[in-house]
Parts: sequence; structure tokens; C-alpha cells
Amino acid sequence: MSGPDDPAWGFAVSAQVDGFRLRYVRRGAGRPVVALHGWPGCWWDQHRVLGLLQDEFDVVVPDLRGFGGSDRHDVDPRSAYSAEAQAASVLGLLDELGLDRVLLHGYDVGSRVAQAVARTAPERIAALALAPPFPSFGVRPTSREMQHEFWYQHFHRLALADELLDGDARAVRAYLGHFWHHWAGDRDILTGGELAAIAALYARPGALRSSIAVYRAGAGSTSQPAVPVHPPLPHRAILLCGTRDPLFPVEWLDRLDLDFEDCEVRILEDVGHFTPLEAPEAVADAIRALSSTA
Repeated sequence: MSGPDDPAWGFAVSAQVDGFRLRYVRRGAGRPVVALHGWPGCWWDQHRVLGLLQDEFDVVVPDLRGFGGSDRHDVDPRSAYSAEAQAASVLGLLDELGLDRVLLHGYDVGSRVAQAVARTAPERIAALALAPPFPSFGVRPTSREMQHEFWYQHFHRLALADELLDGDARAVRAYLGHFWHHWAGDRDILTGGELAAIAALYARPGALRSSIAVYRAGAGSTSQPAVPVHPPLPHRAILLCGTRDPLFPVEWLDRLDLDFEDCEVRILEDVGHFTPLEAPEAVADAIRALSSTA
């Protein structure tokens, strides 16, 4: 098994929530772990974490709404693709699988969704292992100094993004390739075949458009308020932050008390943005640590 669409992974498909079904991979037995992916990825972002944990835990890794093999619908992004709407699908999957007191991991878009799940149904979540972003980052991504990084979120809100990219395999591969290289600290963490497989998922007609609907729904970093609008999450949390992440500098971790009542920060040296692919052992160790205390 290699690529994100290889049927040998043994995909399953959830029941509908708000008209959306989620494709997911489930492996192992034991305490439940749910791992959520980012953009521009899919469930496969977490496949190395899955491999490390499947002998110890019941690991569930879904494609979020609009990504990979999950349903995508051309509807109002604000009602269907927000972090809260994505969280509704994740909670529906937990209900369907009968999972409670879950150890929840997410990075990038998946981190926002994980935090929305924990806010919506705090009793369902035992603990959190998260990579950035965090609400206390506030409006820092909109600063003049950061626009050379966050330009893409503004671009994603334009219809022009669809016109230039959607359904164009060559354009999609070039576009996604930029982020996979740059966000990993200007290194290539994917083989050419792996990038091609991810790009193929995004190059299907409508797939790029549905993947960027999260930004049109206001779930991106450039849509956040100056200070968090929700109280700190009460769950035990381990936060995993890479020193080579160009989007979220470690200097932005100075207000985490606004986000979490009980958190431990683990700085990952020489790790970029793609935490579960670049540092899967660190993610697995965090989940094991949380399992022993939460």
C-alpha cells in the first residue's frame, strides 16, 4: 500500500451527516484515537501515525468533508464547510462507531476541526494532541510581515482560484507542490509518486474547489479574531510545534493560556508544518503520554 487512494487500505464510508459521508480508515483495537488531516492533504497525512499506533489503539483516520474520498457538495461553504460543520461530521462518525473518551489529534485544518469537536462535545474527548494553528495566534497571520506566507488564503476566497486551478491536473500539481515543498521547511518530504497521487485526488473536477471551501467558510488563519472568542479548552493537551514551520513561528506560542487550561508544549527541532508526516513518532509519543494520564 502506498498512495492515499489505494483500496488495500480497506476504506469504509460513514453514514450521512448533513448530506456528507466521510471516507475513513480504521485499524487496531483498544483505546480510540482519531487523527485529522490538513490542507493540501487528506487522510493519508496521518498514515505514518496510523502505522505506529495501530498495534496499541483503535485508530480512525477520516477524510474531512470535501477532501479525498469523502463527499463534496457545491453548497454554501459557511453552512457546510466551517470548522463547526466539519466537527459535526466527525462527531457523527464517533456516534456511528460507538466511540467515546477519544484521544483526538489534528494539525492545520484538522487542528481547527479538532478544537471545534472538543468545544462542541467536550465530554466525548479525553485529551488533545495538536499542532498549530491555535486561536491565540489572533491576527498575527494578517500582519504585513506574514502576507508573503498567507497570501494563498486570500486567493482561495476568490472565484479566480477555481477558474485557474480546478480540474487542471498540471496546474493543481504545480500549485500543491509549492506548499508541500515550502511548508516542510523548503525540503521535499514527498516522493514524486506520492505528490502525484495527492495531486490526482485534488485534480478531479470540483475537488480543489471543495478543499478550499474551508477558507471560504472562515476557517482559515486570516479570518480569526484578534483574541479567542471561546474560553480555554479544559482538556489535557500536548501541543507539537515545529521550528521550521514557516506559517506558525514558535514565537507565537506566548498566549496559549487563552486556548488551553492544561497544556504541554513540545518543540520539534527541524520539523516544518506537516507534523504527522515529518514527525510521526512525536505525534505517537504524545498520544501515548495522553493515554496514560487522561
